[in-house]
Amino acid sequence: MTEPILTSLYAAPLALMYIVLAARVVNLRTSERVSLGTGESEALLRATRIHGNFSEYVPFTLLLMALAEMGGAWPWLIHGLGLALIAGRLLHAYSIPRGMKALRFRVAGMALTFAALAAGAVASAAFALF
Repeated sequence: MTEPILTSLYAAPLALMYIVLAARVVNLRTSERVSLGTGESEALLRATRIHGNFSEYVPFTLLLMALAEMGGAWPWLIHGLGLALIAGRLLHAYSIPRGMKALRFRVAGMALTFAALAAGAVASAAFALF
């Protein structure tokens, strides 16, 4: 069984991105004077969804990447999953504040995120079994 060293290379920048997204929510809550929910603030609603969506998909995808790597997955596969996940999350975070005019970036971001999640699921199971 291999240690998930490569997965760590992707977990670290994603953790920093998570901190930035969380800080954006905190700053908006402070400036908008909203402690719970989003109040009437469109910017706060968008920021909380960017942060929430990130926290919904990234940890599970990283877990699947780590399991695949520990099972002996090829390094290029782990790098592909990690790059797809980072690119997907950056595109998603870029698109949400821009609304419908950036919809194609949102779709691409979620497609990359789902691809990393699905491929990670298949890889973790395949490398565990074979």
